[in-house]
Order: sequence, then structure tokens, then C-alpha cells
Amino acid sequence: MSSDAIDIETFENADDDAFAAQNDTERIVVFLDEHDDRAWKAATIAERLELETDTVSAILSRLKERGLVRHKRPYWAITTDTDRLRAAYQLHQRHAAADDQYGDEELEELRTDEMEKVQ
Repeated sequence: MSSDAIDIETFENADDDAFAAQNDTERIVVFLDEHDDRAWKAATIAERLELETDTVSAILSRLKERGLVRHKRPYWAITTDTDRLRAAYQLHQRHAAADDQYGDEELEELRTDEMEKVQ
């Protein structure tokens, strides 16, 4: 659903990383946050974001475990705990910045002789 062009005012007023691609989890959280006046079925979220329903359901379940979404079968909504949501976002940003700065690490590269092999 992205556009190949935006108006110049939007471009000029945006942060440097405002148009960076989001992963599926970010897209779901942003969608629910932007539509916080409603609760949604996973299939509808999937349709709106052009994702697989199973993918959305799995992500929503993980977000619920972290207290970032609410669930009353079959509906999902963003948490009302804005402090929790903000803290999760800040942690996510720190991890992304560390990945950008240091690169993704592979467990095998970090393994020492004293460590058990991870299956």
C-alpha cells in the first residue's frame, strides 16, 4: 500500500528515517495505535496490511504476552498502557541501533569451547 511518491511538504517535514521499511510487528503495532478507537479481527488486520492471517495471529499473540495488545476473542486492540508501549518502542529502537552499529550476531560465531552446542 505504499506510494512511489509523496508530496514535498511531507518529505521536508519528516525525520531522516521516517520512510524506512517497517517489519511486520512494527506495521501491526502502528496500525493498531493509529486505529486505537477500534478493536480488530486478526484477519482484517492481515487484509489491511497485506499480510498472511497466520503471521498476524502469531505476532498478535507475542504482543499480548508482552502486554502490548489486548485480546477479547476474536478482537485485538492496542494496549491502553502508553508507558509500556513507549518503553517497548524505545527498547526496540535501541536494539535496532545496536544492530545497525555492530551488525547482526550469529550464535555460532560467539560460541566458545566451554559452551554447549545449541540445537
